[in-house]
Amino acid sequence: MKYFKISKHLKITFYGILMGTANKIPGVSGGLVAIAIGFYKELLESLNKFDNKVLKKLIGLRFSDFYNYVNGSFLFFIFFGIIISYFSTSKLLDILIKNYELYVWSLFFGLVIGTIFHLRDLIKFDEWRNIIMIFLGISFGLILSFLDPAKENDNLFFVFGCGMISVIGMIIPGLSGSFLLMLMGNYVLLLVDSVNALYDSIMDLIYLDFSNFESDERMNYLKIVIIFSLGSLTGLISLSKVLSYLLNKYTQLSNSLIFGFIIGSLGVIWPWKMRFNFEGGEKILRYFPELSYELVYAIFFILLGLTTVIILSRYEKK
Repeated sequence: MKYFKISKHLKITFYGILMGTANKIPGVSGGLVAIAIGFYKELLESLNKFDNKVLKKLIGLRFSDFYNYVNGSFLFFIFFGIIISYFSTSKLLDILIKNYELYVWSLFFGLVIGTIFHLRDLIKFDEWRNIIMIFLGISFGLILSFLDPAKENDNLFFVFGCGMISVIGMIIPGLSGSFLLMLMGNYVLLLVDSVNALYDSIMDLIYLDFSNFESDERMNYLKIVIIFSLGSLTGLISLSKVLSYLLNKYTQLSNSLIFGFIIGSLGVIWPWKMRFNFEGGEKILRYFPELSYELVYAIFFILLGLTTVIILSRYEKK
C-alpha cells in the first residue's frame, strides 16, 4: 500500500512537470496536457473547493480537514511538479527551442491535433448550438493567433493582471497563458528573466552569498515574481470556479467552445514561421514549407505527438 502511494505521488508529480513545461511554451496550454492525460476534471474540482468552508477551516486551525477537503495531496504534487518544471525541463525546453525550434513546434502541433481528436467524442455535433459555439471558438482562436505582441511593462498592477491571465492556460484548454503574456509584452520579463532571478537567488542563499541581494535589479525581479505569483493564485481560484460552473451547467456548449478554440489556436503553434524584430516589437510570418528532409522530420514529430495523445487517451479509458 505504501509503495502504491509513492507510485501515485510520483505519477502526479510527473503530470505537474508536463503541465508546467507546457504552460511555459507560447501557444501550448497546460490544460491540454490535463485533458490529454485525463486529470483535468479532478484539477478543476479540487481548485473549486477553495470557498468559505476552506476559510473557516483555516481560521479554526483545522489544517488536516482543510488538506483533505481541497484534495491537498493531489494539488500539492501537481504544483510541486510545476515548480520543478520551471527550474529543469523548462530550461531544457528553452535550449531545444533555440536549437531545434521546428521539430519542437511540430511535436506540439501533433499533440494539439491529437487532443482535438480526443475531445470530439465529448461533443454532440447534431445540435446547432454546439456548432455555433465551435465556430465562435475557432474565430476567437484565429484572432488571437494573428495579433502582434506589445511592449514590456513592469508596472506592478499590470504584473498582477498578467499573473491572473497567465493561469488561463491551466484552466482553459487551448488558450495558452504564456502566449497571452507574449501578446501583452511580458513573456520574457515574467517567465524568463524573473524566473532566472529567483533561481539565482535560491542558489545564492544555499551558498550563503548575499552580495547580489543589494542589487536593485535583482530585488525588482524578486518583487515582480511575488506580485506575479499572487496574481496567478488569484486567477487560478477565481477562474476555476467560473469554468467549473459553466462546465457543469452548460457542459455541451462549454466543451464545444473549447473544442473550437483549440482548433483556432493551431495557428499559434504552426511550426513553419519566421520572426522579424523591430523597434515596435515582433512580427511573425507563417508560411507553407517546401518538400525537403527537414519537412519529413517535422512530419515525423507531428505524427509522434498525435500518436502520444492517442495512446494516453486509450490508457485513460482503460
